[in-house]
Amino acid sequence: MRLAGESNLTPVPVLAAHVNILIDSGMSQCGIARTAGVSQSTISNIVAGKLRSCLRSKGERILAVRPATIDDQSNKPVLGSARRLQALYAIGHGGTAIAARFDIHRSTVAQIVNGRYGEVNGFIAAQIRDIYTAMSGSPGTSTNALYRARQEGWAPPAAWDDDRLDDPQARPEWTGHCGTDRGWWTHRQQNIPGCSACDEAHARWKKEHGHLPRPEFMAALSASKASASRRGETIAHDGRELLDQGYTFEHAAERLGITIPHLHHELRRHPAPCESEAA
Repeated sequence: MRLAGESNLTPVPVLAAHVNILIDSGMSQCGIARTAGVSQSTISNIVAGKLRSCLRSKGERILAVRPATIDDQSNKPVLGSARRLQALYAIGHGGTAIAARFDIHRSTVAQIVNGRYGEVNGFIAAQIRDIYTAMSGSPGTSTNALYRARQEGWAPPAAWDDDRLDDPQARPEWTGHCGTDRGWWTHRQQNIPGCSACDEAHARWKKEHGHLPRPEFMAALSASKASASRRGETIAHDGRELLDQGYTFEHAAERLGITIPHLHHELRRHPAPCESEAA
């Protein structure tokens, strides 16, 4: 390379700019170093401006690292882990039951659930994913966990898209219509904990209809409220599908985020076509 007149070095400012992009994407200095196959001190010195030059071979490996490349050893944002544990609380699995079943300390569960950490290491995050997979399909027995989850407004597994639990933009889908005025009424009618998306949607609805004369406004309000009553049909349909798949009434109700009497009530109110014909 020298004979050809080419530099065997990569400009450090170029590397520093790329490393800052990687850090902003959520990667740690150790994670960047592991992915690039260089020492952590190399990355640290680049960030601190202590290097005057870097070998081209190292520089190329650093520049080849793509943003948000997170391995199982890297620290990860706690959001996904907290959501998973909070969802388990919402179906009755408390910290003691979680810690007893898996190799994770109860205090770690409590700290994550209580929002004391901004990040967790990759090993803990992987454990919590396994815990969630194993325990989210069946209800627990802790009334304290259920009470805590209800007080905090934590969503159960049925309200989450499992593939988006780590996505900061994801929101729990409590009603099947969250983010709409119909969702807001469904929360109230079914005694489901409220969510910010529905509160915002209802506030928008009132603002958009606020210009109407009082009789027209009340008529529109009644129509919007009535639309939520169709939620029962959806519960009955989804409940039958879960029962046909072998779920018990208890497990089906947990997956739907409702009580067993509520499930029975909607099944009676909305019989299947074959049941209606038999009647």
